[in-house]
Amino acid sequence: MPVHKIRILIVEDSLFFREFLTRLLSNDPYLEIAGSFSDPVEAQKHLDRLKPDVMIVDMEMPRMRGNEFLRTVLPRYPQIKAIVVSALSNNVFDAMQAGAVDFVSKPNTRPGYDNNMFLREVAQKVRAAAAATSKAARPHMGAMSQIASMPGPSLSNAANLSGATSRSLVAIGASTGGTEAIVEVVKKFPAGMPGVVIVQHMPPVFTKMFAERVDKISKMNVREAANGDRLERGVVLIAPGGDLQLRVRSDTRGYYVALSAGPKVSGHCPSVDVLFDSVADAAGRDAVGIILTGMGADGAKGLLKMRQKGAHTIGQDQASCVVYGMPMVAYNIGGVAQQVPLSAVSDAAIRRFVR
Repeated sequence: MPVHKIRILIVEDSLFFREFLTRLLSNDPYLEIAGSFSDPVEAQKHLDRLKPDVMIVDMEMPRMRGNEFLRTVLPRYPQIKAIVVSALSNNVFDAMQAGAVDFVSKPNTRPGYDNNMFLREVAQKVRAAAAATSKAARPHMGAMSQIASMPGPSLSNAANLSGATSRSLVAIGASTGGTEAIVEVVKKFPAGMPGVVIVQHMPPVFTKMFAERVDKISKMNVREAANGDRLERGVVLIAPGGDLQLRVRSDTRGYYVALSAGPKVSGHCPSVDVLFDSVADAAGRDAVGIILTGMGADGAKGLLKMRQKGAHTIGQDQASCVVYGMPMVAYNIGGVAQQVPLSAVSDAAIRRFVR
């Protein structure tokens, strides 16, 4: 039986990097290079003929930047998914907003670099993108609010969180599609929200840029976590990307985060499972756990443990997910107590602290 291959279009102005990607990805039996272009304007002319499933797009190109290219093409071709490959730049988050599914940090292409590690990452994200729901196909935020089936007015501006205590805590995990989902959730949290800790699968350094970006639109104080940071009201800590696992610890003053080197868990470092597992032990019934869009199963077992320890657990529903992987597994094993559209996640969490 013939293998269905994912057709890839590479849009990258560097000849060296186009050839590098083509050479690596052509060795994967499930991937096929449909074409490659140095110029996004030229690439647009060939989309109907080449019919790619996934585009790999550079951010900085002559004539048209990657963000502009995505905003032009994706609404017209909702069946095409996109991932971006970029050097360290905030532009990747603009690309997510434009409809890209995920991004990859440009590799070190000097002699001796582990090409196989980069290949595995790109191939994994291409497969996730191919399976993703397009932005156009996901319910509009207004429509999602209507189907949330949650009584009462929005609580996004609630000032009186009388049910919250110094032991209250919110933990969030996400992967593919998670950057935009996290923005949607956190921007609705009031300034007095209990401390929030987040693991979003993301390369090193980008997590700091992401935290700074979220901080600009949030009523809370958002920053990349450092070892020993306190989790207090009005504070959001985002786990740094790289090789450190983040755990929440408890002491007489409340909660703090501990960062330590360690192996990947559930395929990731930092891992959502590691975060949720530690929150279950540290906070128990005082915590709220939220699992958002993402490929794979990271966080599912940890969320189940949180629920078993008495925490309230919330999962993003299938219709609003970019990839209904992590929330689906968590739901299927009994880890999700309440499943809601993305637009209703914030209110679902806030309601736990309103009396």
